[in-house]
Amino acid sequence: MKKSDLTLFLEINNFSLIFFVLKKNESNEIKIINELSLPVSGVEDNRISNFEKFYNIIKENIYSIEQKLDYTFKEVVLILENFNPTFLNLSGYKTLNGSQILRENIIYILNSLKSYVERNESNKTILHIFNSSFFLDKKPVVNLPIGLFGNLYSHELSFSLISSNDYKNFENIFSNLNLKIKKIFIKSFIKGANISNNSKNNETFLHIEMNSNNSKIFYFENDSLKYEQYFNFGSEIILNDISKITLLKKENINIILKNTNFNEEILENELIEEKFFNQDKYRRIKKKLIYEIALARIKELSEILIFKNINLKGISSKQNTVFLEIENKLHFESLKDIFRKVFSANNSLEVNFLDTLSNESMLHTANNLLQYGWRKEAIPVSQVKKSILARFFEAIFN
Repeated sequence: MKKSDLTLFLEINNFSLIFFVLKKNESNEIKIINELSLPVSGVEDNRISNFEKFYNIIKENIYSIEQKLDYTFKEVVLILENFNPTFLNLSGYKTLNGSQILRENIIYILNSLKSYVERNESNKTILHIFNSSFFLDKKPVVNLPIGLFGNLYSHELSFSLISSNDYKNFENIFSNLNLKIKKIFIKSFIKGANISNNSKNNETFLHIEMNSNNSKIFYFENDSLKYEQYFNFGSEIILNDISKITLLKKENINIILKNTNFNEEILENELIEEKFFNQDKYRRIKKKLIYEIALARIKELSEILIFKNINLKGISSKQNTVFLEIENKLHFESLKDIFRKVFSANNSLEVNFLDTLSNESMLHTANNLLQYGWRKEAIPVSQVKKSILARFFEAIFN
């Protein structure tokens, strides 16, 4: 195989390592030809905690993949999830007093902001820099306003960073394996880019991912990743409440959820059918009670995740779209109307339900970002097709 044919991706999170090998054909289409998922070793609390364990599990499995494919990799692309990223949003200004915006003005602002972050966050390493917004005389402009006249120009950048020690650990591990890290992506960036590319006019939105035992939110504004946060609870907490109050076993609750749609149209005296109790003794339990328990808990979850989350203060006024992704389809389908009602904040927000992003779609987006960059990312990347904006920022940061 040609060296350029295959690309090695490695997704790392607190629970698993997932190795992907992508093959590109003559039409530039990609296909996953190898996928390997295994429990992570040497990572705790979203940090590398045991270098030897982590190194050995990566070494053994990359060697195994290379043997299987009869191919030696020289580079690897990392995708990090829940690795305690830090997000900074900063603005730089240039007083123009009626003069023209020059390329040098923008270079000065960008380099000043980047230097400021590097000085004040010396224990962190920048992974992504996004051109969040451009303002001329306090009015937003879509593109870089080079050549325009005005009185005041402002440029907002959004920075995504990880611990420098984690970054150095990654570099050390892969250099010992004779692998160069070609790129490190925060997974939320990939998912946000995928949503933006596949939904019309959605450059600003909030994404909520709820698994059984954990949840995550991230915020995209003007096609820029601005924030993410991880929570140690998920949809299972709803079942726990229903079980605690009704004394139903979870197996029975799952059967009830599978066969009942809980919404406001449930009649006050409508009861759970006897057939759903399996071998348990039948008891008169109102469907309305289960509805109210789920409604109360989902309201509480929405407040913690969004509406009373102090880290999202000021964000809610800028976006009106929420993308909700629930891993457990049983919980999602039966409680869909409740989720929509609660997370739409009484119809003030548009709620869109998403299927879990497939590995194929995620890697297709990641590979495009790797090849062509992102329309709002300011850090230069290796690109085949370079836009004028990409060439401009590459010149600056190189």
